[in-house]
Amino acid sequence: MKVFIALFLVILMVSCAPIRVNTDFEKGTDFSKYKTYSYYGDMKTGLSELDTKRFLDALDAKMAAKGFLFSETPDFLVDIKSNEYQEAQRSNVGVGLGGGGGNVGGGISIGLPIGQANINRQITIDFVDENGKGLFWQAVSESSFNPNASPEKREQLFNAIAEKVLTQYPPKQ
Repeated sequence: MKVFIALFLVILMVSCAPIRVNTDFEKGTDFSKYKTYSYYGDMKTGLSELDTKRFLDALDAKMAAKGFLFSETPDFLVDIKSNEYQEAQRSNVGVGLGGGGGNVGGGISIGLPIGQANINRQITIDFVDENGKGLFWQAVSESSFNPNASPEKREQLFNAIAEKVLTQYPPKQ
């Protein structure tokens, strides 16, 4: 039973890894005029082909839930870019050694990194009106990334990212 509880807590902590989202928008934009969307044809997401499909499926579902329609003649285009980076390790242990005698003293300190550095993924989503304002809304999400995650876990992560990003659209002006 203790193993089950410990496993549950680990899964809960991993699944609740924070997704940070920052958004920006063009001042004076009338967001109510944007009802249909499409993706850039030559979009280079920086994701694998399977992850790109998973993320676009998640984004399509969330866009439909917000009332947007996918169209061949869209009001705006969506561009997605991503990159992965490794965080600097912050957990260090200091081991110190010191001594002294009379008026003489000395010391040695060594920092040992603990654990493995986290791999994070940043995904940038741009909404672009090519017939008007150009880029009018942008969201940048950051979250931890496990390259060995199962397809189901990746799908859950992309759904969570799409959900969190689109809760901030349209922005409160």
